[in-house]
Amino acid sequence: MAKRRKREHDFSVTAFRVVQEATGETEQANKEKKFDPVALGHLGGLKGGKARAEKLTPEQRSEIAKKAAKARWSKE
Repeated sequence: MAKRRKREHDFSVTAFRVVQEATGETEQANKEKKFDPVALGHLGGLKGGKARAEKLTPEQRSEIAKKAAKARWSKE
């Protein structure tokens, strides 16, 4: 059994969708999308921590580690 789409409750959203379908713009929009934002976000997340650690001095890393340990072991 095919699932039905959720219906928009806002008239302006429904009208916009109807106009897009009537002019055929929805098919073009799907074809023009050349990247996956989820994959790009994941890739940035994988690079972020390592890049930040490379930029920090040993003293800065030590201060961050002390602050994290204090937060973990505090009873607040």
